[in-house]
Formats: sequence, C-alpha cells, structure tokens
Amino acid sequence: MNENIIKKIRRLGGNTEALSADKNFAENWKSIMFNHHLYDKEWDVYGIDQFYDQYKELYAADKEKFYHELQVHYFSDHELPYGQYFFRDWMFTPFKEGSDDEGELDGLVEEAEVRDIVKGAELDFICIFYFYGYPDHFFVCATDPDQQNPTVYSTDHEVYFNEIEDEGNLEDFLDRFMTKEEFIEVVKEYLEGKL
Repeated sequence: MNENIIKKIRRLGGNTEALSADKNFAENWKSIMFNHHLYDKEWDVYGIDQFYDQYKELYAADKEKFYHELQVHYFSDHELPYGQYFFRDWMFTPFKEGSDDEGELDGLVEEAEVRDIVKGAELDFICIFYFYGYPDHFFVCATDPDQQNPTVYSTDHEVYFNEIEDEGNLEDFLDRFMTKEEFIEVVKEYLEGKL
C-alpha cells in the first residue's frame, strides 16, 4: 500500500499500525482497523433533523457538547441507516476451486466476463466497503497488478458481479470520504442554514 493511501486511512480514523511491506494488499487491508463508519462527501445529512430535535436544548445551551455528542453518535458502531459506508475485509473467491465461495456466481456471470473488466491473475476479491445504497459492495482484486494502489470495483447485490463498475484506484476512491472534522463542518453548515 502506498504512503498516500496509508496517510488517508489514518486521516479517516483507521489504525494502520499492523501494515507491513512484507504483506500483499489483502493481508494489509485485513490488518487495518476502523472502529467507526465512513461518510462520503456527497452525504445527505441523513438523520440530522431527528438528532437536532432530540437534542435541541443541548444545542442551545452548549453547541460544542452538542457536536461532540453528534460525532460520537454518528461515528459509533451501529447499523442505523445514515448513508454510511461500512469498512469490510472479507474474501470472496467465487472462481477458486475448492473455496467456500466456489460456484456462487454460477448462472449469473461467467469468469471470462469478469476478466474483461477486472485486472488480476486470479479473481480472488476482498470486500473493502459495504453501503446501504447502490452499488452496495466495493471490492479489490487480491491479485491486482498494482498492490500499492489497486483498482476498486463496485457491484450490487441485485446484480452481483453481473454488473461491475471500475471506481478508479484506491487512493482516489478514498478521497470520497470525509474526516470526522469535515463531517462536523457539513452538519454545522446545514444546521446554521436551517435555523
């Protein structure tokens, strides 16, 4: 993983202490830890009105504490649908003989069709993020030729691997996410414009 990607992951709140130049991309990705979700820069302030309604007295009395509580709430480990991306690190090996996933795409898509889009010697994938919207799964091919900055691919459970989009390299893909500070600024701008 290149240094820019590592810095971006740290800025986003990820723990990269276990990364090693001796590991391949998938091994390194599995060693990253996030204790919260991520929100993209196109996030549409899901749930902010309800949060404000519940804590408007706190907002009036102590905005700093209000925003602290808001950050704790939104960046906790929960499944509430707020438009967040969930960090993932599980392998999906549908074309690998003898794997638990072998044959999962039978009748949906042929290996040759996936090879037309995905770069990699073996079509072993690591899911890096899950999202409640469309598309909902983001993968990297574990054997991507660029282990320092692999391509990210997206697909959706409705058309699993039958439709695959190239989302660009991982370094650019990570640019779509906000830091916690950027997240708070978006909420402040929204609430100040509304109130």
